[in-house]
Amino acid sequence: MKTGSKELFSGWPRLMMDVIEPGVRPRRGPAVCRIGMNVEFSTASLESYFFARWEPVAYDALLVAVAVEFADRIQRRPAYSWEREIELRIPVHDPDRWRAKSVAGALHDSLSFLTGDRWRIDFCARRKKVDQPHQGMLSLQPGVDAVIPFSNGLDSRAVAGILGRELGPRLVRVRLGSELQDLEGISRGREAFTSVPYRVLPGRHPFVESSARSRGFKFALISALAAYLAEANQVIIPESGQGALGPTLVPVGQAYEDYRSYPLFTDRMERFVDALFGRRIRFSFPRIWYTKAETLKEFVEVCEDRSSWSCTWSCWQQSRQVSVDHKKRQCGICAACMLRRLSIHAAGLVEAKESYVWEDLSAATFAAGAAPSYPSKKITPGQREYAIAGTLHLDHLAGLKDSPGNARMLNLRAFQLSGSLGLSEADTAAKLGRLLHQHGCEWKNFMLSLGPNSFVADWAMSGRS
Repeated sequence: MKTGSKELFSGWPRLMMDVIEPGVRPRRGPAVCRIGMNVEFSTASLESYFFARWEPVAYDALLVAVAVEFADRIQRRPAYSWEREIELRIPVHDPDRWRAKSVAGALHDSLSFLTGDRWRIDFCARRKKVDQPHQGMLSLQPGVDAVIPFSNGLDSRAVAGILGRELGPRLVRVRLGSELQDLEGISRGREAFTSVPYRVLPGRHPFVESSARSRGFKFALISALAAYLAEANQVIIPESGQGALGPTLVPVGQAYEDYRSYPLFTDRMERFVDALFGRRIRFSFPRIWYTKAETLKEFVEVCEDRSSWSCTWSCWQQSRQVSVDHKKRQCGICAACMLRRLSIHAAGLVEAKESYVWEDLSAATFAAGAAPSYPSKKITPGQREYAIAGTLHLDHLAGLKDSPGNARMLNLRAFQLSGSLGLSEADTAAKLGRLLHQHGCEWKNFMLSLGPNSFVADWAMSGRS
């Protein structure tokens, strides 16, 4: 087992890791994340984040996000359980601020709830202060009310468009990608928050863990930091109901529930941000009781750039796995792609079949649904299992409300969400029920459109038996 990683008597994997400044000699024992080697900060992107003022604590918050992501990805989860123990040591400008009980407690609570791991984070003083980015290069007009994470996904494009009609320049987009890609309708000039201001590289320790639950912390913290620097009081989470609630209602196998876009996680992030920066920034979910199709349909009906939805991207597959004739496509069969295709159908829209590797979901077999020129050697059993899991997730979500055995779980979720969202339990239960009913109707109609001989229909029927 690699340096810095140990097995406890309980069987949990344990990782000890130090974040190291350039020129600092590492301690013996812990794994190392080197600034400048394992994490590269972009000067231009840092300037886009600190356009208004330089605050070392904000830079330190970015470094905490780096350390959490790096540790999460280099420590593999055990084969037959989930939990790990992760100890980090991070250099910051003001260790006492980070060690304060209110800050450290909220930080650990957020991470433990999100990832299902045990975190212990200690803070030491930096040897050298970070140089301040150039000032006066960027500007943002006053009066910003809210920021919205913008990932070029369908939900973020649609919700940014819908709310942008109401808020105008008082709504600021926070780019969550590593670079500007297809941002149709958004200025490519030098603006605030144009991309995540760092990238994480594996170095000596390869990235071996793909569950990536810490992504929720990374994106929530970066969005909250942008709101703090823009003097906004709200972060808008653009996820529709299936994306925000579905992963907790229908967890995958024995995996820990996925809370990355869930209100009970953002409640914890609100407390952490408040403790660290001394200002309450609220996370809001304006589309949580609507399906992705309903959000898309409203966007098409009310927004001038209504056709820009077709330029969005939902698939998380890597380019080498989803290229057809040397051109990257969305896979079309993962959970995210299936939800996208379901939603486009339910919204009454049409997308070119060439948008996906799996062009034809009505085909009789999985292999036959792929593009004719897609190499058959790329159609692996693992890829098929991944596709089955995506189909069954949406199918099980569609059947939740109709099964009496799920009533207790749904009542518990309604109780939890009512407190988080400030609604009565009865109102929350009614909204959740309507969302699940709507998803069920959309899924049923989508399956009918594929026909009884579809490999997707066969998987769904087999999954119910």
